[in-house]
Amino acid sequence: MGGIGSDADLKGKIRDHYAARAAAAAEARPCGCGCGKVAAPVPQDDFARGLYARDETGDLPAAAVLASLGCGNPTALADLRPGEVVLDLGSGGGIDVLLSARRVGPAGRAYGLDMTDEMLALARENQRRAGATNVEFLKGDIEDIPLPDASVDVIVSNCVINLAPDKDRVLAEAFRVLRPGGRFAVSDILFQGDLSSVPERLLADVEAWAACVAGALEERDYLARLRHAGFEDAGVQVTQVYDGTPESSCCGAPALPDGVRLVSGFVRATKPNG
Repeated sequence: MGGIGSDADLKGKIRDHYAARAAAAAEARPCGCGCGKVAAPVPQDDFARGLYARDETGDLPAAAVLASLGCGNPTALADLRPGEVVLDLGSGGGIDVLLSARRVGPAGRAYGLDMTDEMLALARENQRRAGATNVEFLKGDIEDIPLPDASVDVIVSNCVINLAPDKDRVLAEAFRVLRPGGRFAVSDILFQGDLSSVPERLLADVEAWAACVAGALEERDYLARLRHAGFEDAGVQVTQVYDGTPESSCCGAPALPDGVRLVSGFVRATKPNG
C-alpha cells in the first residue's frame, strides 16, 4: 500500500472509494470495504450491521439503507426535537438525513453535506423516493461548511470526521455553524490507548484510512480538540469494540497491539450559550 500523501490526494482517493460504494448501493447490491477493488458484491460492512432498527428503515428506499456506511446511529442518540435544524456531515446516501428529517418534523429541516457527486445524486434520489420535503443536500467539504454562522441546532455525523485530514478545521466549522446551546452529536471511530505502538503501515495506509481506521483519533485527543474548538461537556460513549478477530473485525484491519483498541463511539459536546 502507498502512503497517504497530500490532503488533496487523500481526499481524491476517499472520494473515489465512496463513489464506487454509491454505485453499488444504487444498483441495490451490498458493498463492503473492498468496493472499487473487486467487481463482485461483498457483504455490507461490519460497522453498519445492526445499527438501525427495522422499524426505522422499513419505509426508506433500499439504496439509502445499502449506502449506510457508518459506525453508529447518531439520530437515535442525538435527542432530536421537532422544529430543529440538523446538519449531517458526510451524509453519503442520506439515511441519517432522512431519519433526522422525520424526527424534526415539517417545522424542522435536515441538511446533508457531502463532497462526492455520486453520493449526492444517490441521496437526492433517495430523498425523492422517500417524499422528504424538509431536506436539502449540499455539496462541499466538512472543513468548509457552506452554511451561515449560528444556523444549526444539531450536528450529526456517522463515521466521517475521522476521514478528514484537518480535523481541527472540521470541529471549528461545526462550532461556527451551531447556534449557542447547539449540540454536537456524532458517531465516530476512535482509538483508545497509546498509538505509538500501532504499526506505522496501518496509520499510513490509504485503504485503511478510507475504511475508517487510519484516520481515527485517540479518545483523549479527540476530546481535547473539541474543547480547543470551544465546546463544553465533551464526552464519549463507546458503542462497539473492534478487536481484529473474525467476529469483531474492522474492515479486515489487523489486530492491534496490547493496550490499544479501536472502538466506535457516540461523541457528544455542546456549544456554550454565552
